[in-house]
Amino acid sequence: MNYGWFFLIALCDAPEPWQIGFQDAATPMMQGMIDLHHDILFFLVIILIFVLWMLVRTLWHFDSKRNPIPERVVHGTTIEILWTIFPSIILMFIAIPSFALLYSMDEVVDPAITIKAIGHQWYWSYEYSDYNSSDEQSLAFDSYMIPEDELELGQLRLLEVDNRVVVPAQTHLRFLITSADVLHSWAVPSLGVKCDAVPGRLNQASIFIKREGVYYGQCSELCGTNHGFMPIVLEAVALDDYVSWVSNKLE
Repeated sequence: MNYGWFFLIALCDAPEPWQIGFQDAATPMMQGMIDLHHDILFFLVIILIFVLWMLVRTLWHFDSKRNPIPERVVHGTTIEILWTIFPSIILMFIAIPSFALLYSMDEVVDPAITIKAIGHQWYWSYEYSDYNSSDEQSLAFDSYMIPEDELELGQLRLLEVDNRVVVPAQTHLRFLITSADVLHSWAVPSLGVKCDAVPGRLNQASIFIKREGVYYGQCSELCGTNHGFMPIVLEAVALDDYVSWVSNKLE
């Protein structure tokens, strides 16, 4: 019996009600972002505890009833050196992994597939230019949000589209992102991608999806009155299924 469906359901690849944390990472970049967030949160908790301890200690010892005569000491060379050095050390521990992550995000790997995403008011269109042999035979389509009254059972409100972007898992992908009218932003949280779509300019995002699944995103740039109604749905499938999908589309 195949239990793969259970893991696809258990994974969080779309927003959930009352969600606070991240969606489950599907790319190495998103996993690196989550790890960096947890590392920084560790330092934040330590700083919070230390500052609270100092505040409570100050309120306790400098209470007028316990110490009616105030101290004359206004400077402490040792403590001033310490609270200058320790924050610098903490910033170094934060900077080193963040620089490594930023470098990895900008690294361009030779892609196996290039997909162009074009933002419109208010929908997305996609072009698989690797398979364009002529103007008559090209793999391109528009992706519109499914209206609420046309949703089927199990589909997500304001997130489902009529044409999903199908890509192979375990493959290096390159997305070229632009806009045909105003500023948009192509963002899929589980993939760790948020790239602006600027008219007249091509921005690039490299993606390597580690597992099969359906990943949901939305335009993350205020682009007009229907800004909240241009979702993104990307489906990662096995390579054989992707080849079959491309063949059917070209036919």
